Amino acid sequence: MNQETLSEIRRELHQIPELGFREYKTQQYLLDYINKLPQKALTIETWRTGIFVRVKGKVGKKTIGYRADIDGLPLTEETGYEFQSTHDGRMHACGHDFHMTIALGALTRLAEDPADDDIIFLFQPAEEGPGGAEPMLQSEAMERYRPDVIFGLHVAPDLPVGSVSSKPGLLFANTSELFIDFKGVGGHAAFPHLTHDMVVTASSFVSHLQQIVARRVDPLDSAVITIGKIEAGTVQNIIAQAARLEGTIRTLSPEAMQKVKGEIEKVARGFEIANDCGIHIDYGANYHQVFNDAEQVHRFEKLVKETEYQYKEANMAMTGEDFGYMVKEIPGFMFWLGVESKAGLHQSTLKPKEEALPVGVHIVEKTLREL
Repeated sequence: MNQETLSEIRRELHQIPELGFREYKTQQYLLDYINKLPQKALTIETWRTGIFVRVKGKVGKKTIGYRADIDGLPLTEETGYEFQSTHDGRMHACGHDFHMTIALGALTRLAEDPADDDIIFLFQPAEEGPGGAEPMLQSEAMERYRPDVIFGLHVAPDLPVGSVSSKPGLLFANTSELFIDFKGVGGHAAFPHLTHDMVVTASSFVSHLQQIVARRVDPLDSAVITIGKIEAGTVQNIIAQAARLEGTIRTLSPEAMQKVKGEIEKVARGFEIANDCGIHIDYGANYHQVFNDAEQVHRFEKLVKETEYQYKEANMAMTGEDFGYMVKEIPGFMFWLGVESKAGLHQSTLKPKEEALPVGVHIVEKTLREL
């Protein structure tokens, strides 16, 4: 499959980004494409808005799995593309349009010429939230198609086209969403003594959160607490009765995640007493760390070095990926694919280079055949 065809697929997918478990158009697009492939070796099964596709191998001694995530982000696109998103406030700003296109490219070649081993493609919904990997892993379909080894890729805007990067062990962090609601007593701005001001309380709480990382987490470990959104109040002369903080927690170990959450809850209990308010904490979606199987990564590195492409040892990142649940139970790994973009992931101006598409297809197909 040439770059022109891959670019056409990517651009069509780019125009229809959908949020987690609502990828109806995306699922239909994928099914329409897959159903046009040679069907002799294929078994196709839907799961919610995702898809399992098995390619029966010539020998079938083991099953190799490849996962591609399919959802978009709640973001208004600002790329200036002629093929910009047609869904208002939705964008493929994390490269999932690339991930799907590469999967379809590799699937096309394998449908035409199956590998020796059985291959299972998992088109997974809801990676960006609320998390599709864990329930997909626990599904009855996964019991039928469960692979012996699994891998996936993620586009890397900071790497040049023609390069890939991975590492044994910890690649991506443990992550948790963080939502904190404050409930106090509102009132007239001229009578603050008759109120319990949640703007002041929430603002002070944000500052205290940073002390958790600085003074409660082992400095040889790593943790990040970021509050990205604050909502409070209705008008300038009314003291706010309620406030809401929205953010994320990232750690390099499950133990640090539990430590951070426990410390947040301690701070909340103290603030309730000190500020005469109620505080409710919701951790939303939680993603397990991506811990790459060393043996599989070394095999992958060797395969890449047999090609014209470059392999680079990756650094650990505080990035979150629900693929971590899959490699927690199935030996596997994730790797970065260079796509060379000035804008980064989750930015409205992300413009990955389409020259990376055939690179991804080549590497994925070779890995599926030879891993």
